[in-house]
Amino acid sequence: MIAVLLIASSILFLFYPFASKEKVNYFTQQNPVLFEGTQKGNALLEGDTIFLPLSFMQENIDSTIIFDEKSTSIIITTAEKVIQMPTDSLTFFVNSKPVELQVSPIISKDGQIFVAIDPLLSFYPIQYKVLKDTGTIWIQKNGDQYFEGTTTAEDVHPEKLRLRTEPTLKAPFTAELSKQENVMIEAEEENYYLVRKENGISGYISKKNITKNKEVTITLKQQPQTTGVTKIDGPIQLTWEAVYTKNPNHTQIPDMIGLNVVSPTWFSLAGTDGSIKNLASQEYSKWAQSKGYQVWGLFSNSFDPVLTHEALKDFETRQKIIVQLLHFSQMYQLQGINFDIENVKQEDGQLVTQFMREATPYLHEAGLVVSMDITFYAGENNNWSSFYERSKLAGIVDYLIIMAYDEHAGSSPVAGSVASLPWVEKNLQNLLKEVPKEKLILGVPLYTRLWKEQHNADGSTVVTSQSMSMSKVKEWLAEKGLQPVYDEASGQNYAEYYAADENATYKVWIEDELSLTKRANLAASYHLAGVASWSRTFGDQTAWTAINMDSNKAVTQK
Repeated sequence: MIAVLLIASSILFLFYPFASKEKVNYFTQQNPVLFEGTQKGNALLEGDTIFLPLSFMQENIDSTIIFDEKSTSIIITTAEKVIQMPTDSLTFFVNSKPVELQVSPIISKDGQIFVAIDPLLSFYPIQYKVLKDTGTIWIQKNGDQYFEGTTTAEDVHPEKLRLRTEPTLKAPFTAELSKQENVMIEAEEENYYLVRKENGISGYISKKNITKNKEVTITLKQQPQTTGVTKIDGPIQLTWEAVYTKNPNHTQIPDMIGLNVVSPTWFSLAGTDGSIKNLASQEYSKWAQSKGYQVWGLFSNSFDPVLTHEALKDFETRQKIIVQLLHFSQMYQLQGINFDIENVKQEDGQLVTQFMREATPYLHEAGLVVSMDITFYAGENNNWSSFYERSKLAGIVDYLIIMAYDEHAGSSPVAGSVASLPWVEKNLQNLLKEVPKEKLILGVPLYTRLWKEQHNADGSTVVTSQSMSMSKVKEWLAEKGLQPVYDEASGQNYAEYYAADENATYKVWIEDELSLTKRANLAASYHLAGVASWSRTFGDQTAWTAINMDSNKAVTQK
């Protein structure tokens, strides 16, 4: 019997869940920041002002907040506002308009940057409470949920009212509860609730000792975001006007049926200081609007990666570019700005995105439509493709225009279509995983390339090409007496000619009414926002009817 009792007591000692008497600190250091159930660093108190670490804001509230080294400012962007908060200043700026404060909204201490929380409440759906006893700064965001709860009114052993770090009595405890104490129930795990005291300290407690009450949802009123931009009713029908040295004689431009936007390539980045080269024409703008066309002036980065980096790396220079574009938009009575930023180093893609974040609120405030040209994805470390943060850009601008051409660029060692229909559709399907269809405009080519395969005596073949407009291709076909045939692989008409005197073969995949109608139908079938054509001078009168996304276009749900 003694032996049995010894064995039984040993088993009881090993397996009975004796409660741990070890107490651990829940928070570390002063003024802990509580967010989504855990401590996220520590706040700084200067008088009555609470400052949050910039790192907390970036990691938990808004990853797009940046610190601009040159101006020593925090830059915040929303759909409507660009906020600049300079360090150690009693003024911050909202869309360049000063806002005066009693204390600086930004301070630096021990190598860390802190931002005052009160000015942030106007820009983010958050609120905060300073909790008694612990001095915890509890940050709550819109939509946070928890249940109200109350501890038991019965007499139980104090150990059972301790909050444990894990759902077991063997775990250390962080705090003690009293009978009928109000708590917040944030989660549950098997037979335990994760509850939080009013001072912010949290831990696990048996469900037997908690009464679960009503659910609470944090609801914060938010101002509806409006851009002030009047968009075109129906599909966008845009063509680019290529302006290299001077504007075209608009009196010689025939009517373009169905067109509602022209985008002349007027503005380009000229210097690392953000200066802009301007080729705009008030006469052209007045003519276009008299025809019922909106004018979206195009701004390019001059396709220079070094110039782009230098001009976009600082907030002040980016602001200078934006101010000039606003000035030009008023001077030439523009309805939109089209951004054509290409040939950028992959690591500078974030600078391009930040530039668009800062430009869009200003342009919207001026009533301007904001569009941006992008390419299909073409692999890593590709200056013409990989720097675009497509999904982020889609959340900023009104429209993204996909330049769906140059499948075979002019330097291609192999002859081929500028944009075969299967190639366009496959890439379009992938792009639509990142960009909403209602924000995407399909860019279509009005040019083609006439390829020459020169057959040399040594058996080698040298491939060259030249760009041709729609009318020039028709002239060439007529000159050679060629009748195009339909090419199933490209979805286009195709022609080939062997020049015996040159020992060369000429090939052309033709942009005509057939291919352009197919492209417009593709845009309609995927319910895209419209089509954009490069460029007006390459097209003939048949082009505008072919790419017109009117109600007669075939629409198939994709």
